[in-house]
Amino acid sequence: MSEALAHANIYTEEDYYNLPENVRAELIDGQIYYMSAPSRIHQEILMFLSKIIANYIDSKKGPCKVYPAPFAVKLFEDDNRTVVEPDISVICDTNKLTDRGCTGAPDWIVEIVSPSNSSHDYVRKLNLYMDAGVREYWIVNPINQSVYVYFLEEDKFKTTAFTLQDKIKVNIYDDLWIDFAELEL
Repeated sequence: MSEALAHANIYTEEDYYNLPENVRAELIDGQIYYMSAPSRIHQEILMFLSKIIANYIDSKKGPCKVYPAPFAVKLFEDDNRTVVEPDISVICDTNKLTDRGCTGAPDWIVEIVSPSNSSHDYVRKLNLYMDAGVREYWIVNPINQSVYVYFLEEDKFKTTAFTLQDKIKVNIYDDLWIDFAELEL
């Protein structure tokens, strides 16, 4: 993602869905934030994680679904001014799935940081995801070689920091570990 550019107008979900198909953007609190195409490293991480998560879910024959971006997530059913596109969304309540994406908080979201969007993921989206009730939120930063895991306990995120060499337990599952040392960048 490149640096998001906010507009002064207040936009709605309808405006978001009427954007041209080739435009990547998110709508947060009525502001449209445009995103550029992700880097190769971003996509390597996205594919690495998506495959592991999907294979795990398939092996357990669980109800959860994994969706890589672009995938629209309307975090709050009654809010028509916020639609985000997390890099990876894991949704375990299939009643939240719609033809347009997901309505309601995913169980687990992963964002992969780009140099120009770090405050977007570390601040704006962190608070948004916590308020929405996302159970687990990972921020993967390939530049800093870090992974921040936020796990929702009651109404606050508990945070643990890791490196891209660590084997990390996924909190929403009993037996899923992701070994970032296997990621060959």
